[in-house]
Amino acid sequence: MNSKVSATPPSVPGIQLGKRFVDADSLPYVIAEIGVNHEGSLDLAKRLVELAKEGGADAAKFQTYKAQTLASRHSPAYWDTNKESTLSQYELFKKYDSFGASEYEALADHCKKVGIEFVSTPFDDDAVDMLAPLVPYFKVASADLTNTPLLRRVARTGKPIVLSVGAATLGEIDGALVTLRSVGADNIALLHCILNYPTVDENANLHMIGDLAVHYPECVIGYSDHTTPKPGLPSLLTAWLLGAVILEKHFTHDTSLPGNDHYHAMTVDDLRSFRTEVSRVAPLLGSRRKAPIPSEEIARTNARRSIVVARDLSSGHRIEESDITYKRPGTGISPLSWDDVIGRVTSRDLVADDVLQWSDLAR
Repeated sequence: MNSKVSATPPSVPGIQLGKRFVDADSLPYVIAEIGVNHEGSLDLAKRLVELAKEGGADAAKFQTYKAQTLASRHSPAYWDTNKESTLSQYELFKKYDSFGASEYEALADHCKKVGIEFVSTPFDDDAVDMLAPLVPYFKVASADLTNTPLLRRVARTGKPIVLSVGAATLGEIDGALVTLRSVGADNIALLHCILNYPTVDENANLHMIGDLAVHYPECVIGYSDHTTPKPGLPSLLTAWLLGAVILEKHFTHDTSLPGNDHYHAMTVDDLRSFRTEVSRVAPLLGSRRKAPIPSEEIARTNARRSIVVARDLSSGHRIEESDITYKRPGTGISPLSWDDVIGRVTSRDLVADDVLQWSDLAR
């Protein structure tokens, strides 16, 4: 028996993310990535949850970590140090790792009251175990795509998984999927992501969304955005139109605040504007299956052509090509039957411009 776990199991139609089932035809499922933009204040964290709900987010997401288990003291910055001057990952993470189990339980309760999903990304085994009873699904960061023990820990919870794939090769994504599926995970979404903070527009590479869909047709595809927000959030709107139905973006109440995740975050006004744009665009999309729609029936009949008599013809005349032409409406014999009509004999007198019917031809 071959014990190898395939990276591409049978196709699945979508993924259950809390109260919503999300598939390729869904309106965007928006994750407001609060992360650590609460800066250690539970009151501010709760207010950000409320703002996320007001803006139209489906989920309010945090990050659960402790600096000492996330980064060594010698880990260098990989963000724009003109925006966030801290040169050490350890020192930056240490500023914002004050929340523990009681704070996350309080936030989960608050999200429930507000009517938004509570989610938090775990960065170590203890965080996975603590969050498992609180979250409807797990979000895994791009940086942990190659973290085999953490992936296994998340997969063993049996919850759906949303996995960012920033800075990853297809081979690394394959490997992560094999790891997750080998311990039982079978409900996985992939988010295109660029690990630049911020991401300049020229690096967003939103066409990679389509490539992910081609390589992983069994997975729901999304996008985690780090570009600097513009009115209407065109990065998110474009990503959705390209097939990303799960959309994640950092969220703040004030983009001017210092810190790594404020300056490229969206605000409640950005989110409201995005939802307005979606409501304007969504009616245009319609069905994925090419077929006539009911409102086109009158055009199919009247705007298409029929074979029309080009000159008066007497009964018993054998039709030649010069005897006929094609004109609107399409209520007669279709030009698709042009060759079949030539050589047939008329069964009655016909006048120029008569729309030819099969009953006009002898059997």
